[in-house]
Amino acid sequence: MKLLEGKVALITGAARGIGKAIALKMASEGADIAFTDLVIDEIGQATEQEIGALGVKVKGYASNAADFAQTEAVVAQVKEDFGHIDILVNNAGITKDGLMLRMTEAQWDAVINVNLKSAFNFIHALVPIMMRQRGGSIINMASVVGVHGNAGQSNYAASKAGLIALAKSVAQEMGSRGIRANAIAPGFIDTAMTQSLPEAVRQEWAQRIPLRRGGTVDDIANVAIFLASDLSSYVTGQVIQVDGGMNM
Repeated sequence: MKLLEGKVALITGAARGIGKAIALKMASEGADIAFTDLVIDEIGQATEQEIGALGVKVKGYASNAADFAQTEAVVAQVKEDFGHIDILVNNAGITKDGLMLRMTEAQWDAVINVNLKSAFNFIHALVPIMMRQRGGSIINMASVVGVHGNAGQSNYAASKAGLIALAKSVAQEMGSRGIRANAIAPGFIDTAMTQSLPEAVRQEWAQRIPLRRGGTVDDIANVAIFLASDLSSYVTGQVIQVDGGMNM
């Protein structure tokens, strides 16, 4: 039997990148997939088809994760369409980097709203459903930056640190109801964004990592499978750094 057979996963910001990799990995383990993105365009439709080819039920939903009312509506629609929701992956996120002296209020607010408020929105909407089901797994996609900070990313670091604290707090509140909450903190992951960096910068990063390579989206997705499945039934309130040993 597959690890997520019979479960429904809701993944935010999953039309591409790490979110898409998690959706595909969860589908390969038998989960039906609901995913959101700001718009479901050609890329989102292609993701939907790719997931569906794995033989599971899938649907993409256009939704602004930072909007409370939209989130309440989309979660209700997913519940109606799929019948239950067992796994939530709060993956939606953006960056608007800048040094503190030059950072604008708009840069700060945008990152906090998309990265952190969106997780509150989805957890708030989903907890009553999971409570009635007497179980569920919530996974917040944080970052090593949220653990250690990073110059030029105070807004991003604060949002990711908030996701870690949010997971720990929800774990304490909801553990008695069978609901687990954890965070994944990726390090330097090989994505379209990091591939655009100069090769010298990429090599410098690799030299700082004990495993001497950047991570892959599958490295992250594999940890998400563990946290979503019964393999981690006694794991809650934890942050797992997936960074090749970069920050021990």
